[in-house]
Amino acid sequence: MEVIEPLVRHFLGIFFLMIGLQFAGRSLGLYQRMHFSHINYGERGTAPWWHRQIFNVFRALILGICVVRIFADVDGWLGVFGPLYVWPVLLAGMLLLIGSYTAVNYLQAYMHEDWRSGIDPRKDQRKLLTSGPFGRSRNPLFMAVMAGQLGFFLALPSVFSLVCLVAGVLVITRQAREEEKALAEKFGEDYERYRVRVPRWF
Repeated sequence: MEVIEPLVRHFLGIFFLMIGLQFAGRSLGLYQRMHFSHINYGERGTAPWWHRQIFNVFRALILGICVVRIFADVDGWLGVFGPLYVWPVLLAGMLLLIGSYTAVNYLQAYMHEDWRSGIDPRKDQRKLLTSGPFGRSRNPLFMAVMAGQLGFFLALPSVFSLVCLVAGVLVITRQAREEEKALAEKFGEDYERYRVRVPRWF
């Protein structure tokens, strides 16, 4: 525990900082090359818009708290679950975060030019991905993100991370339904055949 605990503490701060930088860098690079934003909030007040706002708030909180924890002991404010704050659980959380990060990057690379964050309002592009990981699940990227949220809870078992996990899963499952609805409207019968053949999650 004397080695694992500070390792995981520093890992979390650096990990979420790098996630933010990578997402920003990827989005800016795509915008500069393709001349449109791959991040779509949706119209103000709609469900996708609220999902994005909630996700951004929790993402900022997680990043801020994880960075602060490197320099100050704020665990008393987070409601840490003592029985779970042991090295096997912390290590499992760190490894799950690394696995989730790898899966997300793989899936985004697989999607290549079809990757979007949110529902793209443009009608003149994108094709329906039904092969590879998308031939086994309609939402493999969302599953990878939720695995990372579980990993965060295990790496910092607390009331704070549990709230983040519950909120994150709720937002992602709701967003998955919104995105599937948009794909059904866009691809019609092709999407319906895909929906019947491939499960939403597993």
